[in-house]
Amino acid sequence: MTETEKIEVRDVTRIERIGAHSHIRGLGLDDVLEARLVSQGMVGQKDARRAAGVVVQMVRDGKIAGRCILLAGEPSTGKTAIAVGMAQALGTETPFTSMSGSEIYSLEMSKTEALSQALRKSIGVRIKEETEIIEGEVVEIQIERPATGTGQKVGKVTLKTTEMETNYDLGNKIIECFMKEKIQAGDVITIDKASGKVNKLGRSFTRARDYDATGAQTRFVQCPEGELQKRKEVVHTVTLHEIDVINSRTHGFLALFSGDTGEIKQEVRDQINNKVLEWREEGKAEINPGVLFIDEVHMLDIECFSFLNRALESDMAPVVVMATNRGITRIRGTNYRSPHGIPIDLLDRMIIIRTVAYLEKEVKEILKIRCEEEDCIMHPDALTILTRIATDTSLRYAIQLITTANLVCRRRKATEVNTEDVKKVYTLFLDENRSSKILKEYQDDYMFSEITEELEQDPVSGGGAKRRVEAGGGDAQPMEH
Repeated sequence: MTETEKIEVRDVTRIERIGAHSHIRGLGLDDVLEARLVSQGMVGQKDARRAAGVVVQMVRDGKIAGRCILLAGEPSTGKTAIAVGMAQALGTETPFTSMSGSEIYSLEMSKTEALSQALRKSIGVRIKEETEIIEGEVVEIQIERPATGTGQKVGKVTLKTTEMETNYDLGNKIIECFMKEKIQAGDVITIDKASGKVNKLGRSFTRARDYDATGAQTRFVQCPEGELQKRKEVVHTVTLHEIDVINSRTHGFLALFSGDTGEIKQEVRDQINNKVLEWREEGKAEINPGVLFIDEVHMLDIECFSFLNRALESDMAPVVVMATNRGITRIRGTNYRSPHGIPIDLLDRMIIIRTVAYLEKEVKEILKIRCEEEDCIMHPDALTILTRIATDTSLRYAIQLITTANLVCRRRKATEVNTEDVKKVYTLFLDENRSSKILKEYQDDYMFSEITEELEQDPVSGGGAKRRVEAGGGDAQPMEH
């Protein structure tokens, strides 16, 4: 086989999707909540990140449940990125639910029900219970299979701690668990006596040898001390919504997997709330308020805002973080205008975090991080041109040119994106401003054009301004001379 006939084999198991914010690992703050210039994928927006860090700290301490935070700023100023950074900083133990304001109109349920489910998905409940377990290091394991291939398997296992060693007979169910977990001699395991669940904690340090075939993910632990049988407190973390679905007779437990939960009766929720509060009084459970992030919050209407106003007064309410890029605009469902399209009474409940436009050097740093995330090697001159494009057009447009320029670079069998690659994709793919300019020049050549060239005098301005008349009969938009 010649060099040109070599077959390229791709490792498909390692292919990962790269999202718009997959490079963000946290808020990039130090121990005293001061924002670093570039850290954990975050660049700039120091004041906004510092404010978000204070919110994260208060959520961890459980002191800010039922509050509302608004991230307000122009488009492409990192509002969603800050929300993603908050989710990463809170970790997996704190529930974080993300939704868009327009989602509630496409779901097969009422708007208030969709918001109720989102709110309850953002409230975690840590349920504590004591259970008897057997914990030890596997010394020897024997599993005998019937010669005929059918019938019950028979097994024995020898477990030890630093103080004792005992033999156990294994039932068919536990044998299946052992085989599923691939338990072997030298593993440290726990067996739940009530459920028969087997959990592998890792390999014992005493069995760690140079000749052991261990993978990179292998975890080594110490041999357990004391008795083999012991009582241990186990904590299960679930959300209120999961408890709602499991206790809803019309849906049942399987609805968690299908995603079709439908509407849940308020009576069920009230009973669950009372039970959870009872568990909290008895010390059996802890309520862990999380975060609900609503992007494009201006898309919600007056009914949703009124519902949120009431829901935030509840004892079991999460922290609600909203984001919007609108200025003074109409509240959906009314004829009234308000800052950010949000009613004044709800704005009064909020603490508002403002995001500002990125500086040119910050834009360049963001583009450099995105190049690393997308495995794109870019020449410094090409990065400078891309930065200029981002400042002249938009950061989102420039980020999308990274992937396309990288593909053009690969087509010419190169490994580094140069200035010609960036210029080529810039001419191939239009940004919003150039596209709008072309539409204005050639609007008569397009079908169903609703804007006519006819201009009529605006009676309100007394002839000082003119407006375009839409052929479709829509509202006229004022135009300056």
